[in-house]
Amino acid sequence: MVVRAMLMKGGLRLTEFTFVHAADLHLDSPLLGLAGKSAEYAARVEAASRAAFDNLVALAIDEGCRFMLLAGDIFDGDLRNFQTGLYFMEGMRRLDEAGISVFMVLGNHDSANRFADKLSLSGNVHVFPKTKAASHRLDDVGVAIHGRSFPHPDVSEDLAREYPAAAEAMFNIGVLHTACAGSEGHHARYAPCTPEQLTNHGYDYWALGHVHAHAVLGEHPHIVYPGNLQGRHPRETGPKGAVLVKVNDGRVTSLEHRALDVVRWASITVDVSGTSEHPELLDLIRGHIAQGAEQSEGRPIALRLTVTGTTPLHSRLILERSAFREDVETLLVTLSDDVWLEKLRLETSHPETPDAVDPTVAGKLDQEVARLSQDSAIAQVLEARLAEIRTKLPASAHADAFIEQMRAEIPDRAAALARSLVSEAGHAPD
Repeated sequence: MVVRAMLMKGGLRLTEFTFVHAADLHLDSPLLGLAGKSAEYAARVEAASRAAFDNLVALAIDEGCRFMLLAGDIFDGDLRNFQTGLYFMEGMRRLDEAGISVFMVLGNHDSANRFADKLSLSGNVHVFPKTKAASHRLDDVGVAIHGRSFPHPDVSEDLAREYPAAAEAMFNIGVLHTACAGSEGHHARYAPCTPEQLTNHGYDYWALGHVHAHAVLGEHPHIVYPGNLQGRHPRETGPKGAVLVKVNDGRVTSLEHRALDVVRWASITVDVSGTSEHPELLDLIRGHIAQGAEQSEGRPIALRLTVTGTTPLHSRLILERSAFREDVETLLVTLSDDVWLEKLRLETSHPETPDAVDPTVAGKLDQEVARLSQDSAIAQVLEARLAEIRTKLPASAHADAFIEQMRAEIPDRAAALARSLVSEAGHAPD
């Protein structure tokens, strides 16, 4: 274990040590969007969260960490499998054998999990209480760690405000599950706080959790989100893992994000403007995917592909969507990397040339579908149906916004459905 006492100065024991900070493990959480579309791929990656957790434990041991910080959401609120808890306990036991302490807070998902409070964890694991913030001291390295668990899932109060004052002559760490202002994204605003508030609290390092993207909100002190351990859906793209932190003489000397995920989500947009031949378009797409696959470092990839741009092939792509997806899936097989097409989005358009008309059957059908979607008779039917729906909704700004959204989106959705039906009819068996 890398812990080296250096000297005593003003009562402060100056040491060099390493710790790992992780959050949002969501053990055994399903990888959303896979099971319903590819049972085979879903089965292959079912254990992704456990494998990423094993990588976390191995990282702490291999790097000789003095302790591990877990900033909440170890489990998922709706999990009912006690084996998930047993798997976590076994990982904690391995850390105990390596002499690594673990300090963890329970997040909103843990508070909703009926197993989290019943686990018989090894003696190296310290779970911060739900009632009030508490502190633990590691005198051998001069560290004071402060934290509080969520008492219930939907915590709206500012928990950080009640954290203890910094311990004198110690390296102070706050472990907090929070939606820190400016970093919330699509995450619920639980235990809100601000970076300025955390900066002024007097700690040396804030180990945050809840937001699933790695971010360093400040460096004096360090205020850090490690991101989640394993991406779970198409919004969680790129490397996922934990943060490895080295401290020397009471200061952070190194902070490194380590990728620990075993399945990588990727979103790639390919602009096919200027392509006029189908093989040329597929070659362009293949090149972009191959480049993106290199960044996964050998991990399987769940890919969301968006094809954009102006091309004479637009009508063919739209009306033969199923065949185009098959073409893309075929080219994926030719790659050395393991890539699964989670979703294909077509956002192409015809080149804007004066009086241009696609003379093909596909082009004429597409033109007729576009014309019908803007027909005034259809618009009148739509308004009548929206008025009927509006009478069944409560009076509110949300209801008005919903109606406006439907008015704007329905014509395009209807046109997309018509094109899809034409495409399917064109590929029906004889």
